[in-house]
Amino acid sequence: MLVRHYLTLVVLFILEKPLFMLYAGGIGRHLGLKQWLLVMWHGIPIDLSVAGYLTLLPVLLVIVSVWSASFPIKKIMRVYDAFIGLLLALIFVGDAALYPFWGFKLDASVLFYLKTPKEAMASISPLMVVVGILVVLLVCWLIYRMLLRSLKPMDVQYPAVLMPVIVTFADILLFAPLFLAIRGGLSESTMNVGHAYFSSDQFLNHSAVNPGFSLLSSFSKTSDYSQWYEYFDEQQRAELFDGLYSVSDSTTEKLLSDVRPNVLFMVLEGFGGPIVHDIEVTPCLHSLIGQGVYFSNCYASSYRTDRGMVCIMNGHPGLPVTSIMKLPNKSATLPSIPGKLVEQGYKADFMYGGDVNFTNMRSWLFSCGFSKVTSDVDFTIQERHTNAWGVNDDITMRRLLDNLTSRTDSLWMTGYLSLSSHEPFEVPYHRLEDPRENSFAYSDSCLGAFVDSLRNTPVWDNLLLVIMPDHGIRNSTTSSTYAPDMYHMPLLLLGGAVLQPRVIDTFMSQSDIAATLLAQMGIDHSGFLFSRNVLSSDYTYPFAFYTFSNGFGFLDSTGTTLFDADGDGVLSDIQDGTDMRLMRGKAILQTLYDDLGSR
Repeated sequence: MLVRHYLTLVVLFILEKPLFMLYAGGIGRHLGLKQWLLVMWHGIPIDLSVAGYLTLLPVLLVIVSVWSASFPIKKIMRVYDAFIGLLLALIFVGDAALYPFWGFKLDASVLFYLKTPKEAMASISPLMVVVGILVVLLVCWLIYRMLLRSLKPMDVQYPAVLMPVIVTFADILLFAPLFLAIRGGLSESTMNVGHAYFSSDQFLNHSAVNPGFSLLSSFSKTSDYSQWYEYFDEQQRAELFDGLYSVSDSTTEKLLSDVRPNVLFMVLEGFGGPIVHDIEVTPCLHSLIGQGVYFSNCYASSYRTDRGMVCIMNGHPGLPVTSIMKLPNKSATLPSIPGKLVEQGYKADFMYGGDVNFTNMRSWLFSCGFSKVTSDVDFTIQERHTNAWGVNDDITMRRLLDNLTSRTDSLWMTGYLSLSSHEPFEVPYHRLEDPRENSFAYSDSCLGAFVDSLRNTPVWDNLLLVIMPDHGIRNSTTSSTYAPDMYHMPLLLLGGAVLQPRVIDTFMSQSDIAATLLAQMGIDHSGFLFSRNVLSSDYTYPFAFYTFSNGFGFLDSTGTTLFDADGDGVLSDIQDGTDMRLMRGKAILQTLYDDLGSR
């Protein structure tokens, strides 16, 4: 009975997807049969998870019923399934009805509208209300009838003594596969909406996501972000923020010989901070610095990969406490480097040797504009277990080199994220005694071999290679997770598209990479509200801003200020001008969350 109940739910969820697509505009998009089938296929992992949640209570009820002949399990299950039918009908119908207006899956933001029902109903005609109620009731009845069929085996009477023991044991065994389905397997990442993402077409991704899961998962992420970090009234905030993030370009120094080079982003795990700036640890990286354009005063904008990748690709500063990558409805509204390049005719793809479902990265990658994602599942079983996080850097970089030298696209952008320099720092390399430093030395050697090999191919001639970390890392001498030296990061431009080597020592943040590079390519970057072209003559106030767990650092020519929002106080300040740096940093933080709340 329990297996039939579970499978009935899974079938219901699968059938809901083409119905959603039919109503939400799938016919008008002229999709082929393959796309419809892929939507149903890629949505199954989340469907299995939701069905698992809804089967937990029936499992417990069956265990109770076999030990008590008077327990009214059939009546309870009918009530339960009637409730589930109504709940799923409301979610299915509400999701399909709202999607053409919202453009994203049903989430907890619907609660904000229910707080003001008069305004929420203002644009809906009475006829639409009546039709909606009738459709919900019809869908509820259909779901209930399907679930009711799975209850028929409950008419069998269990023999006394031995049978209850057997049934209880069998049902207890069911908890293991149910929890695996709920969690999404045994990998590092737990189930999230990104498991269903597979296409650069957001409509297909949204169609694959189970609306019940989307709604429930969003509850834990719901917040009125505009009310966070309210330090100033609106006028004072605007005055302090004005001029800090200019998006205009009067004149721009040129670094490239070609405004339409092929672009490769090499994002190196944790390659910021004092470890990387030690030439003994990263000799290959240091040898490359003199061969390209090196930004010597760049600072990582955050402290985690999910924040750092958004800083790079979306030009959006890291957020304390909150990760916008984990908020798909928010992150999908951000402009991105690959998105802008795709508009110019580029093909964009991404490679990572780990689990791209971790921290919702898969959905974020596709929303950025990457049309192809290569991850751990695309490597052999042996290769994907060479590191605790997935595939070691030497393997992925060799695959990356093969991909680049064999591709025939006229214009392309490729993103790559390494992983071997991540804890537990276990790598097939033994040059340095300290495991942490040795893992960075290993990744550095892989980088050096990759660049040397790439330089000897035709790909190099029209290539812009951008090397930077996702974030920094401490070493044994760094006192805290908020010290400026942990965020100091290398940013290096290499390749045949670079005019000549030089060093640029202007203060800048990791989030400024987007506007700076797009400006070099003559591409409008005005939509990147928190990214500055640091080579523009309009960049008159150089500073770096970064965030940590619940605070920020602000650096300019007058010094450095570190602010702890938990204690609402300055952690430390260096040189003069503390008050102004503090005020500006608070204004940036408040503006970031006002912007997040409006998305």
